[in-house]
Amino acid sequence: MERKWWETAIGYQIYPRSFYDSNNDGIGDLQGIIAKLPYIKDLGVDFIWINPIYASPNVDNGYDISDYQAIHPDFGTMEDFKELLTKAHDLGLKIVMDLVVNHTSDQHPWFQEALKGKDNPYRDYYLWADATPDRMPNDWQSFFGGSTWQYDEKSKQAYFHIFAPEQPDLNWKNPKVREEIYQMIRWWLDLGIDGFRLDAISHIQKEPWDFKITDNPWAPFMNVAGIDEYMQDLKGIFDEYPIVTIGEASGVTSKKAVKWTNREGYLDMIFELEHQVREGQPGHERINVLGWKKVVSRWQKDLNANGWNALYVENHDNPRINSILGNESEQSAKAIATAFLFMKGTPFIYQGQEIGMTNFPFTSVEQLDAKDSYSHYQELLKQGVEPSEALQQICHWTRDHSRTPMQWQDSDEAGFSQAQPWLAVNPNYQEINVAEQEERPDSLLNFYKQAIQLRKTPLFVDGNYELHLAGHPQVIAYTRNTAEQSALVLVNLSDQEVVVDLPNRVVQPMAKVMLANVTEPKLQKRMTLAPFAAMIFEY
Repeated sequence: MERKWWETAIGYQIYPRSFYDSNNDGIGDLQGIIAKLPYIKDLGVDFIWINPIYASPNVDNGYDISDYQAIHPDFGTMEDFKELLTKAHDLGLKIVMDLVVNHTSDQHPWFQEALKGKDNPYRDYYLWADATPDRMPNDWQSFFGGSTWQYDEKSKQAYFHIFAPEQPDLNWKNPKVREEIYQMIRWWLDLGIDGFRLDAISHIQKEPWDFKITDNPWAPFMNVAGIDEYMQDLKGIFDEYPIVTIGEASGVTSKKAVKWTNREGYLDMIFELEHQVREGQPGHERINVLGWKKVVSRWQKDLNANGWNALYVENHDNPRINSILGNESEQSAKAIATAFLFMKGTPFIYQGQEIGMTNFPFTSVEQLDAKDSYSHYQELLKQGVEPSEALQQICHWTRDHSRTPMQWQDSDEAGFSQAQPWLAVNPNYQEINVAEQEERPDSLLNFYKQAIQLRKTPLFVDGNYELHLAGHPQVIAYTRNTAEQSALVLVNLSDQEVVVDLPNRVVQPMAKVMLANVTEPKLQKRMTLAPFAAMIFEY
């Protein structure tokens, strides 16, 4: 079967506000991305996924869109975007945009019209129900805390939102809404972009308002029956273009993901949200290696022959992986890279991951930007938690860790900007930055470049995935196999030396080292693995 271009590709995620500031206003922008295209190309990746750059009041960092066909002035202009698209394509890099169609901003013209009254033609673009100030249509809770309903005094109704009140959900049952969305999608694809990452796409269908929640509070709006019709419509459009489509699809299990991502599926791949398996007390949690391994391996197994995985360990919504799984050393960052990059699927690298950026040492709630972290902090205080403990709990896992400015060099503001950035730069920028690692052959950045090239070989694109040492709490070991070739990926994801006995069938005396972060490892039946040792053997 002919390969799709994205099956051999590696993605690089850019959070534009924090990537590179070209005009020194403290905010990253499109010209900043253009300036760094040679760096991205040199890394060896093939496409860039850019977080939202649309017009927005920025209640939810651009995921509240007020105009789908305009660029937020913080980032530049539509002409800047067209220049980015052209220059990226000239370098052989593709551009993937975020598509946010579960909801709009409450400042979108459609919603502003809807507020004018029940008879307005745009009223039915959103989801409304009769209510009183003290009695909402049901008791469903939003992802951001509090009711999914916001009361409108003028009409004596409430509108529905699964995120912030400023993000009213669209009514996908209305054919006019779908028609407008489909026109907008075609507009971007006709402009020449190379795909979409579909934000919150599994939420666009809702249960009836009288649906009773039993165990999962999000069940009324997670992959609800009837979503198929809308997904088939979207697939019909996407199939007309040589693009990649990536769904953020919470509620879609690994078994259901086959239907979503096989050759007849709605999308090419989906981001699963299960693998953030935490352990420890709130404020001190880490990723549980065994739990993580079990989840990612189940997804590998279920999609091995029929479907496709999107592989990631970092993004804009999670802490830095080298702080919550590693020990913030280059050695642990190399181990984590080896563990996830060589599974079957399309890998995504988040900006700064390739240099091992770490969590920010927050000391006050005023340093945070994330709205959900603020509301969680206030909730903890109401529960009687001491302010210092509440701060520890919310800061440890806040999404702001991944949103601090990219660390380019050891000059002021890490070379991100000559102005004070919108979010503080991590103080370790003098030790962790691109410029220093580009010059050092054994750096994490150069390890990523080497790993990326190896990842593109047919064995790691096509080979089957088989897990070994399935119950080991610290080590992940798996083989990738084709008819012609096999490779063993062996990684100690702990800061302790570990001894493991490998299955006989993977111990080959003629095995050659393809990649390692330790000196001259030898493949043997009994392996002594140094802390965060990682190696790949070919046989």
